[in-house]
Amino acid sequence: MEAKSICLYTDGSALGNPGPGGYGLRLESQSTGHIKEHSQGFIRTTNNRMELMAVIVGLELLKQDSMKVVVYSDSKYVVDSVEKKWVFGWEKKDFKQKKNPDLWKRFLIVYRKHKVRFKWIKGHNLHPQNERCDQLAVVAAKGINLISDTFFERIEKENL
Repeated sequence: MEAKSICLYTDGSALGNPGPGGYGLRLESQSTGHIKEHSQGFIRTTNNRMELMAVIVGLELLKQDSMKVVVYSDSKYVVDSVEKKWVFGWEKKDFKQKKNPDLWKRFLIVYRKHKVRFKWIKGHNLHPQNERCDQLAVVAAKGINLISDTFFERIEKENL
């Protein structure tokens, strides 16, 4: 049986960097045409964390393992880290001296459950799904139901 094919569109936003932030994602099933959107806002975080969080949560929302997933992101940070295999080298060194180790470790767990490819798309270039994810991320960052990015906030306090 052929693995189901999914397109995952993602974007992250931080209003100030760091500042309030959010992510938005859109899952599109290639076989059924089903679409699911999701977003969440955070009290204080960074743009890179939200870009990565969108990918993680999108993959975590998939109900089956071994799905073929194409992730579309305008984040060179995320796309290059995976496609150029930097993250695997960071993992071998236990993410020493790397930012966002909590998210990269979480990413690798869910990444390995699927067959994932990344495609970089230029942000703010009128790509309909990317524009929608950007809208979801910004609305989430400006929302009233913001949650704590506890790892980031703890690290930030330690570095004061």
